[in-house]
Amino acid sequence: MTKLLDSLTLPQDLRKLDVEQLRAVCSELRDELIETVASAGGHFASSLGATEITVALHHVFDAPNDKLVWDVGHQGYVHKMVTGRREKLATIRKRNGISGFLRRDESSYDAFGAGHAGTSISAAVGMAVAMQHTTPGNHAVAIIGDGSLTSGMAFEAMNHAGHLGLNNLIVVLNDNEMSISPNVGAISWLFSRAVTSKTSTTARTRFKNWYRNGYVPELVYKAIDRAEEVTKGFFAGAAMLFEGFGFRYIGPVDGHNVEDLVAALTNAKQQDVPVLIHAYTTKGKGYEPAEEDPIKWHGVTPFERTKGEFLTAVKPLAVKEPPSYTSVFANTTIDLMKSDPKVVAITAAMLGGTGLDKVQAVLPERVFDVGICEQHAVTFAAGLACEGIKPICAIYSTFLQRAYDQVVHDVCIQNMPVVFAMDRGGVVGNDGETHQGVFDIAFLRTLPNIVLMSPKDENELRHMLFSALEYRMPVALRYPRGNGMGAAMDAQLQLLPLGRSEVVLRGSTVLLLCFGPIVQYGMIVAESLAVQHGVTCTVVNMRFAKPLDTEMLQREVPNHALVCTLEDHALMGGLGSAVLEELDSLAITPAHPLLRFGVRDQYVTHASQSEQHQMQGYDPQSIIARVEAALREAGLIDTLVKRKVVGLAAVR
Repeated sequence: MTKLLDSLTLPQDLRKLDVEQLRAVCSELRDELIETVASAGGHFASSLGATEITVALHHVFDAPNDKLVWDVGHQGYVHKMVTGRREKLATIRKRNGISGFLRRDESSYDAFGAGHAGTSISAAVGMAVAMQHTTPGNHAVAIIGDGSLTSGMAFEAMNHAGHLGLNNLIVVLNDNEMSISPNVGAISWLFSRAVTSKTSTTARTRFKNWYRNGYVPELVYKAIDRAEEVTKGFFAGAAMLFEGFGFRYIGPVDGHNVEDLVAALTNAKQQDVPVLIHAYTTKGKGYEPAEEDPIKWHGVTPFERTKGEFLTAVKPLAVKEPPSYTSVFANTTIDLMKSDPKVVAITAAMLGGTGLDKVQAVLPERVFDVGICEQHAVTFAAGLACEGIKPICAIYSTFLQRAYDQVVHDVCIQNMPVVFAMDRGGVVGNDGETHQGVFDIAFLRTLPNIVLMSPKDENELRHMLFSALEYRMPVALRYPRGNGMGAAMDAQLQLLPLGRSEVVLRGSTVLLLCFGPIVQYGMIVAESLAVQHGVTCTVVNMRFAKPLDTEMLQREVPNHALVCTLEDHALMGGLGSAVLEELDSLAITPAHPLLRFGVRDQYVTHASQSEQHQMQGYDPQSIIARVEAALREAGLIDTLVKRKVVGLAAVR
């Protein structure tokens, strides 16, 4: 059966369709999106909910001449489908496939790259100001979800836009959380549609001109203007908020009614001030399981469409998956909170992602979700610490970047005992460049007072979280996305000596200084070198990137022919850089140049985590090959003949 969608080669083709055809296109897009994501996985519920908004936008506006700025990108899959990437949707978030977010280098229709929430209005304001000079007939449109609107940056941008009085800026608020009475919503929308119609807009403009030219008395002008504001406030309470920023409010609009959306967007183009269109949508619209549980269906792995069940790889019954680092963090936090009433947990709109939803279910009054406000989360934690509370601030590594100033000024300068639990430390896989947690050591290591630590496995994560609270100073604890190593869990939590490393394997030729779970790679490398060449390695679990274990470095570095650092982090400013600096200050020169393994000076594109390790040259095979080459160059090995080595064992 031929689809209407198949006849559309450019997004501009949507401008030629009537309302009934637009509805048909929405239905086809939604069906195709469900089918593709069921097979390939990806962000799901948000894009389903934004289908009609996307189609209406491309029907009314002339992208890419008009700039459509999507906030975050979770809602952007349908936008990708109608802008030439429909056939590539199955490759989304896969290596060499299209990105799960918006990327300027992927399409001219992606006006602004988006990965972190709350940026769209600021970017659109900048574009609108620029276009007043370059292409005054075009508009900048920011499409922002209600969750992203909790970001302070969004309100800062609206405040600026209202001050500038931009008549080429439109904000579409995609609201899928709040409810509204159908009658009030319908009446309010009818009123908004009336006061922003072409006739009303023309009349308002002429009336203002008459007033400015002295033909209308000020008393009459203000009375009529005030009457309009009061009426809008009566029918739509949200209007008072947004119009306080200098925006004209249109809505609420049914975000799944294409005809109403087209009318609202068309009217918005005719206004002489910035406009906010308030559209109510249902997250997961069109797929019942996603509508019933939009959080579960926000980002998905492949699933069986008819049954609404996720597909999982078949594993032997005897095989049990190790727990994720996130779940171990959550369970340990519950234990710590139960044993100490002063411990609380904070997150910035990531209850599920950080595992704090589990904590909230047990101790709801001691878990704080502050919304997409990382800056507030950090200073809020500092304020709690001032009064003797012990805050654990659980924020993804990539999102903590947004609160750097608060970490510096409000936590570290004042030496506040705040624990930063940085989930997704290291490369994160398919989310790609915007979400990689590979800069935290570098941007935190320069700060006085702070402790930086990372566990070799899930058992050590428990001890580190306990120790972080006991140190009573700023601590950043990073751990990766994914499952642990299957380590046995100690019954009692242990206080780890501050700044002390752990030798997990004793050798004599190669020293492998490993930070975090990449210790396991060090063990694989050590075994390979021993078996292949009879070369033995000392593997050190560094535990701390700050303070470094200087005693260990003084003891071990001079006694090994080759020293290597292994980290799931950027090489620039990371553990390897710290070791080089420390060796220089200690006047220790390794026998051969130190080899550093980690992320190169580039942003890591989307792929699986193991593929990203390989792409960056710090998977076990890449490490082995480079170490072998260094050993050969140093004259320490001259053959690849396999040798049988007995007695390789970790130090316990």
